[in-house]
Amino acid sequence: MDYWMYGLFLVAGFFCGLINTIAGSGSLISLPLLIFAGLPANVANGTNRVAILMQSVIGIAGFAKHGRLDFRHGAWLVLPSVVGAVVGAQVAVDLDERLMRLSLAVIMFLMLGLILARPKRWLRGSGVETPPKVTWKEVVSFFAIGFYGGFIQAGVGIFLLASLVLVSGYDLVKANGVKLMLVLAYTPFALAVFVAADQVDWLLGLWLGVGNMVGAWVGARMAVQKGAGFVRWVLVGVVAISALKLMYDAMVTF
Repeated sequence: MDYWMYGLFLVAGFFCGLINTIAGSGSLISLPLLIFAGLPANVANGTNRVAILMQSVIGIAGFAKHGRLDFRHGAWLVLPSVVGAVVGAQVAVDLDERLMRLSLAVIMFLMLGLILARPKRWLRGSGVETPPKVTWKEVVSFFAIGFYGGFIQAGVGIFLLASLVLVSGYDLVKANGVKLMLVLAYTPFALAVFVAADQVDWLLGLWLGVGNMVGAWVGARMAVQKGAGFVRWVLVGVVAISALKLMYDAMVTF
C-alpha cells in the first residue's frame, strides 16, 4: 500500500470516530476505505473492529469525564448485546450482506421519519434520569442490535441510540455514552471470531484506530457541550445519508 494511504486512514479514522461517537454509521466510511486499500470485504469487516474497539475506550472516557455515562443500567444491557454480537459475527464470516444492506436502508428511512416526527422524545427521553429495572423489551432489542453489530457494525450506533431513547428512555446525550459502553463490551467478542477466521489486518486496523480515537474524544466533548438538540440534527443528517448510501450499494451489487 502506498504511504499516502496511511495519512488517508488517519483522516478517515478521525471522521469515523467523530461520527460514531455523536451518532453512528462511521463504518460506512471505513469499510469502503479498507476495501479500496485491497482487503476482501470479510477481512475489511473484521479489521474495522480493531478501530471500533480503540474508539470506544476513548469515547467512554470522554462521557464519563463529564458525568454523562450511566454505567449501572448500561451494564445490565451488556449480556444480550454480547450474545447477539457473537451470533452475528459467526454468521458474518460466510454470509453475503447485500440483502442486509437493502433491508437496513429501508429501516433507516423509517427511522428518519420517527426522529423528525417525535423531536421531544429524542431531546428529553422519558424524563427519567436513570431508567428503572431492565425490561424484556430491552433484552430483545439489544440482542437483535448486538446481532447486527456482530454481523456488519455499520449503522449499529444509530439502532443503539434509537433503542436507548425510545425503549430505555435516555436523552440523546446520555444514550450516546451507554451506546459506546455496549459497543466496547461486545466488540472484543466479535473481533475474536474474525481473528479465529484469520480475517483481521492488524496494521491497518491499528492505524485506522488512531484516527478513530482522536475523533471519538472530540465527538464526546461536542455531544456533551452542544447538547441533545445538536446531536439530533447530526443524527438526522447521518441517518439520511446512510440510508441513501446503503440503498445505492445494495442496488449496485444486484
